[in-house]
Amino acid sequence: MAYIGFARSPYGPVKTYEEILRELENRGFEVGFSRHHWMGDVSFGLIIAETDKGKVAVRWNLGNEFRLKLEEVSDEDVEEFIEDTLEYLSGD
Repeated sequence: MAYIGFARSPYGPVKTYEEILRELENRGFEVGFSRHHWMGDVSFGLIIAETDKGKVAVRWNLGNEFRLKLEEVSDEDVEEFIEDTLEYLSGD
């Protein structure tokens, strides 16, 4: 199983990262490893987590309140989601 997510957050990158990981744990995911990618001049990022339920990739951007939507997808779909988002972040 794999999951992609979309989050809105009123916080900066570091606090958003913490909030997303906390929310994953609240939803029953045990995070073993995670990493965070973002551009300093853009309020947008990607968090990738290896969990006991599979890989989770969450794309976030700024919003008025914190919220997170997750959907179960195939491993292939999560890899494509990650690749597309990292490509966007790198400006390629």
